Amino acid sequence: MTSFHDFGLAEPITRALAEEKYTTPTPIQAQTIPVALARRDVIGIAQTGTGKTAAFALPILHHLFTNRRCPGHKACRVLVLSPTRELSGQILDSFRAYGRHVRASGALVIGGVSMGAQVRAVQNGVEVLVATPGRLLDLVAQMLRDPAKVAVTPAASTVERVEQRIIHVDRAAKPAVLAEILRDEPIDRTLVFTRTKHGADKVVRGLAKAGISAHAIHGNKSQNQRERVLAAFRKGQVLTLVATDIAARGIDVDGISHVVNFDLPNVPETYVHRIGRTARAGAAGVAISLCDAEEAAYLRDIEKLIRMSIPATDQRRFPRQARPTTLQGRTARPSSHAPDKRQQRGRTNAPRKQDRQEQLRKAPNAIAAVAFLHRSVRSGHNTDSRRNEDGNRKG
Repeated sequence: MTSFHDFGLAEPITRALAEEKYTTPTPIQAQTIPVALARRDVIGIAQTGTGKTAAFALPILHHLFTNRRCPGHKACRVLVLSPTRELSGQILDSFRAYGRHVRASGALVIGGVSMGAQVRAVQNGVEVLVATPGRLLDLVAQMLRDPAKVAVTPAASTVERVEQRIIHVDRAAKPAVLAEILRDEPIDRTLVFTRTKHGADKVVRGLAKAGISAHAIHGNKSQNQRERVLAAFRKGQVLTLVATDIAARGIDVDGISHVVNFDLPNVPETYVHRIGRTARAGAAGVAISLCDAEEAAYLRDIEKLIRMSIPATDQRRFPRQARPTTLQGRTARPSSHAPDKRQQRGRTNAPRKQDRQEQLRKAPNAIAAVAFLHRSVRSGHNTDSRRNEDGNRKG
C-alpha cells in the first residue's frame, strides 16, 4: 500500500488524513490496517515513532463510521489501554484528529485528576474510551481471539538513524559531563533519563547550578504540572526535559535531537525504548549514555541485546584502575589466580621452614624497633641517641 486511499477507508477519515498531511503509510500501518479492516485481532510490533497509533485508530474509526449505533449506558464501543496518563491523552487526541469528521465521542480515564468528571463522561455511554489500567479495575475479559502477529522489526532493534555513544565516567563526574554535553552538542531538544524520581529532580538542580534550565517530569508531579511542562517541551519553550522511564512513555514529541541516559537502565529493553524518543519521523538523532563502573554490567547486557558494540570514550579520572582494590589500595588478585589448596598441600615444606626460621631470627630486632618508634612518638622526644640500632640502651 502506497497511499491511505488504497485501504478503502471511509471518506471522512481520508479527508482528515489529508488535512493532517498524511500521504504514505508507514510499514506498520501498511501491514496492520488491512488486517484490522478485515476484523481480525492484531498484535503489532514496531519501533517507537513509526505510527502505531494510526495503525489501530484508523480501522477502528472506519468500523465506527460504517456501523453507527449508540453505545450502551455506562459502556463503550472501543476500549484503549495505555500505561501512562500522557500516552493516553495523546492516543485520544489522535482519535479526535483522525475522526474529526466521523464525530465519534471519546473520553479519557486516567489517574491524577478528579474521578467525578470521568464518571460523568461515560455515564451515558461513549464510543472511544482511552484509559490507564489503574482507573479501569473492571476490565477482566480476554480481548484477543486468533490474533495475527505483525512484526516490522525485531523488538530489540534500535533505529538506524540514531548515533549511539557511550561515555565512561566516574559517578561523581556525571553532572559536570551532562552539563558539558548540553553546552557543546548542537541540540534542539534533549530528553535526559534517570532511573528514579529523586534522581530526576537532583539532575535538574545540578543543571540549574551550572546555568542550564531544565524541567523534570515523573510520577510525583501533579497531572497539571506534567501537562504544562510537556506542552512547553513540545513548543520548544523547554529545551531540556529530565524524565523517568514510566513518565517518558507518553512523550511523543518530534524534534528531540538528543537522548541522554544519565543512568543506564538495568533492563536492556528499556534502553531501546529510551533512545527511540529521538530520530522520529525519519529524522536523525543522537543517544549518549553515561556509564560509571557500577553500570558496566548493564552496558554489556544492552550490547548483547542490540547485537552491537556501542562506540565509547573514556573520561574517568583513573581509567586503568578497573579491577577492585583492597583496603590498603593494592590491586586485588582475581580469585581464578589463587593457588589450589591441594597444590599447596602437595608442595615441599622445606622452603616454608627456612622462611619461618628467617622470620624468627629477625623477629626480636623488628619488635624492638617497633617498640622504640612507638615510644618516641608518644613521648614526643628524640630518644635515638639513648639507644643503639638493636633498641638496647647504650653501655
